Amino acid sequence: ISQVKLIAEPWDLGEGGYQVGEFPPLWTEWNGKYRDTVRDLWRGHGHGLREVAYRLSGSSDLYQDDGRRPYASINFVTAHDGFTLRDLTSYDVKHNEANGEDNNDGESHNRSWNCGVEGETDDEHVNGLRLRQAKNLLTTLLLSTGVPMLTMGDELRRTQGGNNNAYCQDNEISWLDWDIAPDAQEVYDLAAQLLQLRKDHPVFRQKAFFSGTAVGDDGVKDIAWFGPHGRELTDAEWFDPAQQTIGMYLDGRGIRTRGPLGERVVDDSFLLLLHAGAEDVDLVLPAAPWASWYELVVNTGGYPATIHQPGGAMRVGGRSVLLFRALRT
Repeated sequence: ISQVKLIAEPWDLGEGGYQVGEFPPLWTEWNGKYRDTVRDLWRGHGHGLREVAYRLSGSSDLYQDDGRRPYASINFVTAHDGFTLRDLTSYDVKHNEANGEDNNDGESHNRSWNCGVEGETDDEHVNGLRLRQAKNLLTTLLLSTGVPMLTMGDELRRTQGGNNNAYCQDNEISWLDWDIAPDAQEVYDLAAQLLQLRKDHPVFRQKAFFSGTAVGDDGVKDIAWFGPHGRELTDAEWFDPAQQTIGMYLDGRGIRTRGPLGERVVDDSFLLLLHAGAEDVDLVLPAAPWASWYELVVNTGGYPATIHQPGGAMRVGGRSVLLFRALRT
């Protein structure tokens, strides 16, 4: 049983029953703090970028002090209980009336946002926003350091009609329709693209925590954090709850663990930009030496895949994620 994976769902009864980060080495854990932070960020209830940065980079505050690695963090946004990804963007409150307990069962604090209308709607603006929010949540999850956990059906935009405790429903509420609905194709394709990126690029699957130190003569660090102005975040910006834009730069030369034959692992470098604000913003891409050019690889706002100059600004719509490959000449 030496190869068994030990994964804790770190909840128990009573006061102090939530024990995420407190399990011993060899255990990995469902990271509920990751779930809460990412949900809060994208629904506009964030509490500063410092918490977001910890979750994006493997949650070193939870796992590093006891000798564990980033893969101790099982990152997730949804799970087998609670809202599905679609319902997370469609309902402000649970709708468990069909469970026969007068809607008293299930979690009442879901950190969800219905994008302006409760439940299903024909409003094109609301549906477009919900689609983009699903993409934002999915992209954040699959490009974070740690082990992503994707709930089956979220890539198909499965709904339970707002029921967040469907264990007792053996019917259309909980069943999975394997056909890809027209409004799910974009999310399905994005999930496939992101999973392929993780497979192809070890910079997203790091087995050691980042050091924040330079990895080359150019002074570029293995990880760095940027604001919308294209400069590294200041101390004041880290703790400013009004800040809703963060960039995470990962240098592919800074991977600190070796390959299966003891070889050095070197990858491309990437800049991940999360803009959770509702308004459009001009985002400045970090100037040299961080990159000579930026290639847009993934985006949730429908921007064309183009090459961008370092130090240049681009207009980005509200609530968007962009991933750039940082190219060097």
